[in-house]
Amino acid sequence: MLAYTHPACLAHDPGPGHPEQPARLRAVLDALDRAYPDQTWREAPVAQRGDLCRVHDAELVDQVLEPLPSGLRPLDADTVLSPGSAQAALHAAGAGLAAVDAVMAGEDATAFCAVRPPGHHATADTAMGFCLFNNIAVAAAHARDRHGLERIAIVDFDVHHGNGTQAIFQHDPAVAYFSSHQSGLYPNTGSPHERGMGNMHNVLLPPGSGGFRFRNVWLDTLLPALDGFGPQLLLVSAGFDAHMSDPLADLMLDAEDFAWLTTELRALALRHASGRVVSMLEGGYNVGALAECAVAHVGALR
Repeated sequence: MLAYTHPACLAHDPGPGHPEQPARLRAVLDALDRAYPDQTWREAPVAQRGDLCRVHDAELVDQVLEPLPSGLRPLDADTVLSPGSAQAALHAAGAGLAAVDAVMAGEDATAFCAVRPPGHHATADTAMGFCLFNNIAVAAAHARDRHGLERIAIVDFDVHHGNGTQAIFQHDPAVAYFSSHQSGLYPNTGSPHERGMGNMHNVLLPPGSGGFRFRNVWLDTLLPALDGFGPQLLLVSAGFDAHMSDPLADLMLDAEDFAWLTTELRALALRHASGRVVSMLEGGYNVGALAECAVAHVGALR
């Protein structure tokens, strides 16, 4: 497995008390280093403007990258820029680009990008939900345009629906989106009836759902649809805020549930995509649970 991160991703600081804090990434990196001391880390490059503008309007790119010498600049009630945010966002998106290139070149079958800020809520024109650029969407568009792939799957098991990812690709037949997420939760999108052009696949999990229900909806609904799509590359929005200890949601998963799904995804990728899986960190706001789940997920990827 290849692994990508960058110190700049620790410099995005939305302010005291914000759930999306640098300590999240520090905990993930420390836990992975303890669990897998043989893992080599690669430095994530910066995404270029052209990479970002495949999925984002130029106005949003300018807004995020506008210099901020000091202080904080709120973009909405939840999404805040700090002096280090622009570089963090560029390296977070760049990690996915580098990982896609590496797995497509056959350097390894799987890659994990330990980066922040997360991305899956960012739409073409709006940064929202702690997200500045949509990292997984940037990676998918790169795989489509640079590598000529015609079937790219994005799997999203974050507890919140990836409304930005869905909005960006709902009319793109080359990209299919598969998501399980808690019902009645921010951003209040992702109904099963939201199908795009048949390429959007959403399953709602009621508050209190545990691993049994989570595994069943993937086994009964999402994995068969993914298998039918036959992806040439599998991209993963790896959010771990469906863990039972997360303060921002009400699902009851544990680390083994994420390891189980990752194992299923790897097997599916071996059938269709020469094993190619690129995973990018999304949410998870109990630092200890986040670290535990990342270790389980990476263990399955390895």
